Amino acid sequence: MATDLTEADTATLVASAQAGDRAAFGTLYERFRKLVHGVLLANAQADDVPDLLQDVFFVAFRKIPSLRDRPTFAGWVSAIARNEARMHHRRSRETVEIPDQHSGSQKTDDRLNAHEVLRAVQRLPLRYREPLLLRLVEEMNGEEIAAQLGLSHGTVRVYLHHGLRLLRTELGDSDG
Repeated sequence: MATDLTEADTATLVASAQAGDRAAFGTLYERFRKLVHGVLLANAQADDVPDLLQDVFFVAFRKIPSLRDRPTFAGWVSAIARNEARMHHRRSRETVEIPDQHSGSQKTDDRLNAHEVLRAVQRLPLRYREPLLLRLVEEMNGEEIAAQLGLSHGTVRVYLHHGLRLLRTELGDSDG
């Protein structure tokens, strides 16, 4: 399974992708898609994430020949994701979300609540945003998050604990 790759496996896939093997790059995409998605959610508007996800992997595909330290693909593609989100934010015009007043469905209410929670997460410090979104949205466990972000498992646990506490405060939950 692609999610069980070691750094050596990643380095081998990167080398193959650098040599023009599209299937190898496809495996890298499958392995790191959730990581990039979580990083983008932490740094961009949710509606922009699907397009940005494609942009990130397009940039990575174009620039992979220049990646020298092959085992660091996760950090490299994460940096591309952060940069793409930042550049998109700079290019974007500010918009105002208009709530749908004609829909009283529970699904719409849940979606608005999800957007509020995402905005609250995006107001947290970056060190908490990415691990939280990888855990809550991408459903990665602590060890997977640690491996993807290049952190120790203990650090991830601390970031998740503090991040959840800050998120509860941000959302106005005084019981947290």
